[in-house]
Amino acid sequence: MNKQKEKARHPFYEETIRTESVFEGRMISLQVDTVRLPNGETATREIVRHPGAVAVVAIVDGKMLVVEQFRKPLDKAQVEIPAGKLDAGEEPEAAARRELEEETGYRARSIRHLSSFSTSPGFAEEIVHLYYTDDLEQGEVHLDDEEFLTCEAISLEQAQRYIEEGKICDAKTLLAVYAWRMHALTGSF
Repeated sequence: MNKQKEKARHPFYEETIRTESVFEGRMISLQVDTVRLPNGETATREIVRHPGAVAVVAIVDGKMLVVEQFRKPLDKAQVEIPAGKLDAGEEPEAAARRELEEETGYRARSIRHLSSFSTSPGFAEEIVHLYYTDDLEQGEVHLDDEEFLTCEAISLEQAQRYIEEGKICDAKTLLAVYAWRMHALTGSF
């Protein structure tokens, strides 16, 4: 069955009547859709379009690689796992390998997909593909021209402290820490 028919059959499906493009940026775009609600009324939905992203839980010598960088929307520095957006036509695994090496200088000899999740389904279509590796070799850091960050390897205890201190507060890194803890306790994800 095709996805359109499947969506149309859901009792809460919202049919798009009109789409207005509001902003086209280099990373995101914003549109306002007018939709028909299940009860026949209409409403508007503000939607952020994003190409998707990848993130990597990378463990080296029992510690997780993280980067610290300034995040303007929060107006503060954050500690996060290596991550970045998908380039046009890029496969998520290739992007995960690329971002890991660009930001940390480590290359994954093998890498495993853990999960794909939406970041804010109420207004954004972004999907993050989360990967795991503990099979690393030294590569080279290749930061983008507008990217300023530092990399460190932290213990599970340090990660927990960073969460308590608010240094780690983004969903992908919180999920990574909890997945890492689960793996440490049970041997699986």
